[in-house]
Amino acid sequence: MNGTRPSVLHGLPERIDASADVVVVGAGACGLVAALRASAAGADVIVVERDVAPSGSTAMSSGFVPAPATTFQRKAGISDDTPERFVADMMAKSKGRAVPHLAELAGRNVGPALEWLAEVHRVEWSVLTDFLYPGHSRHRMHAVPEKTGAGLMARLLAATEAERVPVVTNARAVRLFMEEGRVAGIGIERPDGAEETIACRALVLACNGFGGNAGLVRQHIPEIAGGLYHGHAGNTGDALLWGQALDAGTEHLSAYQGHGSLAHPHGILISWALMTRGAIQVNARGERFSDESGGYSEQAVHVLRQPDGIAWNVYGSHIHEFARDFPDYREAMAAGAVRQAKDAGELARMARLPEASLAQTLDHVEACRKGEARDPFGRDFTTLQPLEPPYYAVKVTGALFHTQGGLMIDGKARVTRRDGSPFENLFAGGGAACGVSGPDVSGYLSGNGLLTAIAFGFIAGEGAAAAGS
Repeated sequence: MNGTRPSVLHGLPERIDASADVVVVGAGACGLVAALRASAAGADVIVVERDVAPSGSTAMSSGFVPAPATTFQRKAGISDDTPERFVADMMAKSKGRAVPHLAELAGRNVGPALEWLAEVHRVEWSVLTDFLYPGHSRHRMHAVPEKTGAGLMARLLAATEAERVPVVTNARAVRLFMEEGRVAGIGIERPDGAEETIACRALVLACNGFGGNAGLVRQHIPEIAGGLYHGHAGNTGDALLWGQALDAGTEHLSAYQGHGSLAHPHGILISWALMTRGAIQVNARGERFSDESGGYSEQAVHVLRQPDGIAWNVYGSHIHEFARDFPDYREAMAAGAVRQAKDAGELARMARLPEASLAQTLDHVEACRKGEARDPFGRDFTTLQPLEPPYYAVKVTGALFHTQGGLMIDGKARVTRRDGSPFENLFAGGGAACGVSGPDVSGYLSGNGLLTAIAFGFIAGEGAAAAGS
């Protein structure tokens, strides 16, 4: 696709090539869930996707979706989770700075959304119970059998195809037509420059955030502008730009999900579950530099502050065996990113770290585990197994995965103006909408991206169907 800047035009298009009750821009998890929900409500739906095949940020993610009070949790023996507990966890992680009504909206709707996808569209879910991500007070991460974002995408696409909802690919939405304060349609552009218009009665913006737009990242999130972007290139902020042209409200544009464990230079995500089991990170001096149990999002900033923006994940064989259950980790092993050493000396030589400093770091971690010393960063090692050789290590860097700020929405996922009034037939979800992480990187609770993609997409699809009838 070329670099045509998204624009808003007032008045009806001169020519209409197709029409639908509901048009959805973006075919990731948010867009597909919205399309399925709108179709189930009786709406005629068209999804437009800029890529040759739908994938986006969803396919690049771990595919884990946090949700409370589900039948899948109860099957796993978790009976005391509630939406209220989940919302409290979100607010605690964001230090009370997440938008309260959005946290409530997500926390109360994501469970019903997963239940509905399972019951109506046969999307299988199981709850991960062998580790607890930082900030979550209960095991509530749901995954499809593949335990990957690509697996989740494949299942949502299969459901969309089964419902005969058309997904038009190689079609970037570049224009939004407005008439008397309502969306009248969109203009799409093909790779060869050809243009088409699609009229609609309601529009759902599910085209994610602006992580792929370097200029917007520099403007709103300068602290990560120098880091690697490990998100979908199509996340260029189109929804934000349309919203700003419409005088829509925006919030928390400085928020984002980072990750402090992207294998370098392989570009493969190394699950933070390793840290929850006791892995540590050291820099080029062989020294730890933070509390690794705090969260993988804020860890991106800590890693990027180290020499050359590089760290090493270091852990023992029991963690290595645990990690082999994750497809991304097996991919990293196949790519040669996971290194093995028989002892601390070999590990230091392999990673080109000062041997004495690394040995001192490992000895201090063991002393903290035994309760004989206190970690200066505040991490509690006393409940963890010892880090014993053979050691395993992965060279990693910090990265920006996706932005968490965006358009403000109301309880029906309608985009709101700066004065709080809603656009009656314009909806947003996922990364196009303001998320539930507060204003900065530290507020990101694991799974917040897919949480708002699925919960807000679920709500937006239902609302768009009603607005388009």
